[in-house]
Amino acid sequence: MPNSSSVSEFLLLAFTDTRELQLLHFGLFLGIYLAALLGNGLILTAVACDHRLHTPMYFFLLNLALLDMGSISTTLPKAMANALWDTRAISYQGCAAQILFLVFFFGAEYSLITIMAYDRYVAICKPLHYGSLLDSRACAKMAAAAWGSGFLTAVLHTANTFSLPLCQGSAVDQFFCELPQILKLSCSDAYLREVGVVVFSVFVLFCCSIFIVISYIQILRVVLRMPSEHRLHKAFSTCLPHVAVVSLFISTVMFAYLKPLYISTPSVDLVVSFLYSVVPPAVNPLIYSMRNQELRDAIPPQDSWILEGGERVWEMDISSLADEGVVRECLIGINAHKSMGPLGMHPHALRE
Repeated sequence: MPNSSSVSEFLLLAFTDTRELQLLHFGLFLGIYLAALLGNGLILTAVACDHRLHTPMYFFLLNLALLDMGSISTTLPKAMANALWDTRAISYQGCAAQILFLVFFFGAEYSLITIMAYDRYVAICKPLHYGSLLDSRACAKMAAAAWGSGFLTAVLHTANTFSLPLCQGSAVDQFFCELPQILKLSCSDAYLREVGVVVFSVFVLFCCSIFIVISYIQILRVVLRMPSEHRLHKAFSTCLPHVAVVSLFISTVMFAYLKPLYISTPSVDLVVSFLYSVVPPAVNPLIYSMRNQELRDAIPPQDSWILEGGERVWEMDISSLADEGVVRECLIGINAHKSMGPLGMHPHALRE
């Protein structure tokens, strides 16, 4: 039986064997890929060039756009090349690279989505602490932690998976190299150590999901207490795109890996994998741009970069989002002079 030392390439699953349909798939993939690059590229350009978008929320959105561009660039170019040249082969090294980058981008993206939920929670539920909890240095550290955690997870999974002996051939039942599909090719008694790593990763993802849910429950409680309909609308407009992105990402991934076995066929697996690997990176820019004007309007005119104490920090007029009752609760028992933290936050900012 073959093992990992004798496998020099893998055979990916083709969408169709008909030449005309292969060219049609190539055109479809090319259109989706270019649309995803264009949408995410516009977000990158807008955030980088417009000083009004130099806020934590848009800084994290910029990182999300980078990750989306990376994840879709890992799968679609090879699928387009195979459809154009009527081939199914991918090299052993190319397959390992696909798994490395996919796990890296997906892991970092989910960590970043969790951070974005925290950002919305602090902005709406703890507005007086927003400047101190999410200054430029803290945001950079959180973004670096998201990218770093994704990279470490990817290296761990890739090293474990491709150290296993492969005893079930080289045919991959997917249009890209997917971790579960490679594990199916390993010897039955050799994949248990990777299963342990997978279980740990699933546990971490579950904890992140719980954190996101709790954050939005708290946000919903605060938002529903806002007396002003205008403030209520602005609060919802900043959160709904993120909720949509989280829902799309989680629902497609969960359906891909938790669907019932009786509907698990190669064709269904192919469509589902396309949904979670291609659709979110392509649709995320559309989700955010649909409310782009409202998001711009929700950013107060006082948003700016300030230089204080030799450090660049974000300054945000929180009065437009903060409910008066919530602010009053935050101020109870706090000495106004002691509340002026290192960023110079002071309740005078709440005066109209």
